Amino acid sequence: MRNKLFIPKNYQTYLSTVETEKAILSLKDFFQQNLAFELDLIRVTAPLFVKAGTGINDDLNGVEKPVSFAVKEMADTKIEVVQSLAKWKRMMLTDLGIQPGKGIYTDMNAIRPDDDLDNLHSIYVDQWDWEKVIIPEQRNLDFLKDTVKTIYSVILRTEKFVCHEWNIEPELTEEITFIHSEELLEEYPQLSPKERERQACKKYGAIFILGIGSVLKNGEPHDGRAPDYDDWSTPTIKDYCGLNGDIVVYNKILDCAFELSSMGIRVDKEALLRQLKIHQAESRKDLYFHRRLLNGEMPLSIGGGIGQSRLCMYYLRKAHIGEIQSSIWPDSIVKSCRQHNIFLL
Repeated sequence: MRNKLFIPKNYQTYLSTVETEKAILSLKDFFQQNLAFELDLIRVTAPLFVKAGTGINDDLNGVEKPVSFAVKEMADTKIEVVQSLAKWKRMMLTDLGIQPGKGIYTDMNAIRPDDDLDNLHSIYVDQWDWEKVIIPEQRNLDFLKDTVKTIYSVILRTEKFVCHEWNIEPELTEEITFIHSEELLEEYPQLSPKERERQACKKYGAIFILGIGSVLKNGEPHDGRAPDYDDWSTPTIKDYCGLNGDIVVYNKILDCAFELSSMGIRVDKEALLRQLKIHQAESRKDLYFHRRLLNGEMPLSIGGGIGQSRLCMYYLRKAHIGEIQSSIWPDSIVKSCRQHNIFLL
């Protein structure tokens, strides 16, 4: 596993460790209460692990291996620690009888041992996972954009709260800019996807990158997406595809594009079949989750994940996610951080 550590020049944290812990609790409470109010969500309890072979766990880019174990009292049934709750949430909308216009959110805690460790990535992932029931008429780009604007307004409001409480200078722009991944490629054809994001974030401050997962004109997707939750293949405007994307802001301390949320309108039956075929994963149709979706048992929905430690890291102007969450790091990272006033929890 490789790791890439970026050390900001003359870095000094705004808050002590004790002050940071107090701020984390306060801003998390503020953010989730406002998010639940604006999107009309109720909080539900989420699993830490699910049965393997059901199609419920998130496959992410399709190459990450979930942590798994066998349960003795269940005839050594294989269990997987969740990588996210993208598909589980949609089942809960069904099982809880959630009506259109309303939804759920939960605290998602995951382990992703295949992630490359750096300032932004840990093997421990914590986020607010949310999902909301929609009607057929809302499966369009305008509805997606309206939802993104609502979420960004909560992100912006929370920054104002944090900056007022802890005397930190605000940085977010008042508006979020929408840009398709195809447009990023057209504007920066010689750059990698991450460098395209960085340039666009420096230019606009906060962006929502549309159509992540669909193959672009250069024959490659902007980034990987599993075929069975976000709809990244439905045609929208021009010759673009995708009813999903990422909220990304510019991080001045790290001089990088800083992803805060991945979200989208979820696949319907047609999009699921199309995307399974594109990924040559049609065998998944027989899995528990996919059967329920194809049989029409689940409502249409929109949903996503919002990084908890990521948000805290951004608001409190931290240089490393380990200043927010307690995880495990290579000794080389711990040593380098200590030498540069970055104290990992």
